[in-house]
Amino acid sequence: MSQSMNVADLERVYDRLAEAVDRTGNDSELFLVKLALLAAQALNDAERYDALVECALQDL
Repeated sequence: MSQSMNVADLERVYDRLAEAVDRTGNDSELFLVKLALLAAQALNDAERYDALVECALQDL
């Protein structure tokens, strides 16, 4: 069973993502799609990825 990230690690991930999105300028959508595909490949679990997509869609 995998462990959850602690708050400090989540903040680090958030900060890194925000910096990367800022760097992309008008290409932020392409960057996010590429990142999502890389994350899906690293996760190696299509069903789990689908669940994460649904979770991210909530309350937008």
